[in-house]
This record gives sequence, C-alpha cells and structure tokens, in this order.
Amino acid sequence: MKLVHLRRTIVASQVLEAITEIWYQWRRQKLPLYLFLAMCFNLVVAPLVYAATGEELSRSQSWGLGLLGLTTLGLSIYLFFVMFVPEKF
Repeated sequence: MKLVHLRRTIVASQVLEAITEIWYQWRRQKLPLYLFLAMCFNLVVAPLVYAATGEELSRSQSWGLGLLGLTTLGLSIYLFFVMFVPEKF
C-alpha cells in the first residue's frame, strides 16, 4: 500500500511541476495568446464577411479575408503607436 501511495504522490508532484512550467512559459510568451485571441475574434468576423458578400465567397475565403482584415488592423494600430510613442520600442 505504501508503494502505491508513494507512486501517486510522485505522479501528482510531476503533474504539478508540468502545470507550473506551462504557466511560467505562458506568462513569458505572449504571441500564442495573441494568436489564440485573434482566431477567436475571427470566429465572429468570418460569418459577418460571409453574410455581407451574399455567399459569393466560400467559408474558407471568408475566414481568410477576416484574418487578413484583422492582420491589417493590428499592423496599422502597431505602426500608429510606433510612430507616436517610439521610445517604448
């Protein structure tokens, strides 16, 4: 019984260490979070593009057009801040 309890304790500590490591990596790397949020926002934008075109575009084309629009908007906001607040970059 003690051996089974010891194994469970070791497995639990390894899982906790893995979760902690993932948490720290997530806190350092913001790009995956930003990409995830952009894809989630595109779930709202793509159907709007699809509906606005009167079904002339396929769903994949609407999805791509939504991502292109989000990328263009993100780059324009970034360049706006780089031009007016250059000391942060």
